[in-house]
Amino acid sequence: MVQDLPPQGGYEPIQYKRNLPFRGFRPGTYLIAMGAISAYGCYVAMQGIKEKREMAREKIWTRIHLTPMLQAEADRDDVRRYFAAQAREKELMKDVEGWKGGSVYNSDRFVRPTYTITPPDNSCISHEDYAKIIADRS
Repeated sequence: MVQDLPPQGGYEPIQYKRNLPFRGFRPGTYLIAMGAISAYGCYVAMQGIKEKREMAREKIWTRIHLTPMLQAEADRDDVRRYFAAQAREKELMKDVEGWKGGSVYNSDRFVRPTYTITPPDNSCISHEDYAKIIADRS
């Protein structure tokens, strides 16, 4: 019996290595790129937080500086309402003898009202009506 032998010159080498085409960068490159993008995002977020903090600080200081002016405006409005109410009371009670107008607290000391007068819900007016009111004042 004849033994089966390899061909003359031997068999071809067996391909055992993977032959995959090159696709993209090495994983380390992607890791570095993602780290850089994340670092930039954190930087921008921090800048936004600083800007928001600065705006809040500015808003607080604006309110602090405007409070005296707004309080003075409210005081002027209170005084105007107070004198208007006294004038209405004087007009209403002009026929009553011995009526002494003034404070309901039996004192000459001014007492700040503890309520706020707000306009009614139907007080919204159109632009045309507002223009007429302004024109009538002139």
